[in-house]
Amino acid sequence: MSALPAHQLFDPSDPVFRAHLGGKLGVHATSELRDASDLALLYTPGVAQVSRAIAADPALAALYTSRRNTVAVVSDGTAVLGLGAVGPLAAMPVMEGKAVLFKHFADVDAVPVCMQTGTVEEIVEAVVRIAPTYGGINLEDISAPRCFEIERRLQDRLDIPVFHDDQHGTAIVTLAALLNAARVVGKALGELTVVVSGAGAAGVAVSRILVSAGVRDVVVVDSRGVLGPDRLDLPTHKEQLRMVTNPRGVTGTLGDALSGADVLIGVSGGTVPERDLMRMAPRAVIFALANPDPEVHPATAARFAEVVATGRSDFPNQINNVLAFPGIFRGALDSGARRITEEMKLAAARAIARLVEEPTPDRVVPSVFDERVAPAVAEAVSALVDRDGVS
Repeated sequence: MSALPAHQLFDPSDPVFRAHLGGKLGVHATSELRDASDLALLYTPGVAQVSRAIAADPALAALYTSRRNTVAVVSDGTAVLGLGAVGPLAAMPVMEGKAVLFKHFADVDAVPVCMQTGTVEEIVEAVVRIAPTYGGINLEDISAPRCFEIERRLQDRLDIPVFHDDQHGTAIVTLAALLNAARVVGKALGELTVVVSGAGAAGVAVSRILVSAGVRDVVVVDSRGVLGPDRLDLPTHKEQLRMVTNPRGVTGTLGDALSGADVLIGVSGGTVPERDLMRMAPRAVIFALANPDPEVHPATAARFAEVVATGRSDFPNQINNVLAFPGIFRGALDSGARRITEEMKLAAARAIARLVEEPTPDRVVPSVFDERVAPAVAEAVSALVDRDGVS
């Protein structure tokens, strides 16, 4: 958070604060309550008939409650984008914004659930206890490495989709962009040498999805250097990542990893020196995704790369998770999926990439306002549900 005094952070006349006044969400009824007859149907005594039916057959809840179209956006505010550990209250505006995106782009009703941070076990137990209300769980802005274990345990314990967007939403859209960037620079996906700068939530998921998609040479770098064979003190999630990446056994610094690399994907913040970018291969690709300050300014990146992408909306090729998560949950909810599989994530990325028929250096992903995106992703997810046996 900024170190500025509170009175300098808060200006009620600022258009931003006016837009958020009273919050960005409300509750509306889907059935009209006009008279006593409606009351008898919607509440007592009529509601008892539906409750008895659901008690006898819990699957009916998907038809006769709002659960069928409702997702919980769960956060403890420990890793809010660009802000850090601001806590659950300060995370609320972000989670409300996420809910607005769910509704606007895929007509999914999303509810912010911001909880006081605790141990992995405490958070998992809390989410499990509220899960009957929801058709899916979207984890958001939970710090690494806790986020990996929280997601895994929830997937094991719940029979509804659990999706950590900071990991998988970023990974899906990054892969979609890279599929088209590879076409632009005339290089096969499987022949690319990719360097991922950052081994947190996004870095782990991006690296794994690239390997799953067929990129054979992925090298991951954290703040201490390359995740190589010389790193013997790695935490579990980084050790597991090292085992499926870096086939050439690269060691050293980010600059060493970038020697001859075709692609740099930054998901770490910080700054990448120009001297390191100079070591990249011709017709390179740079995705500098830290937000709001990319690892490489787009103007600088353009001197070393043919295709440049960022996480910002004021430059071409915005890698924005909103291209993925609304359609992911729309497809999962509509098809009755119990989980989001790796194949679904790959299919979603390919669906997003296909919407750009003729990629150019300035357009490797569709606009976030392209109305085809969420339906295309939802269809790609739904198509795999019965095949993968997760319905």
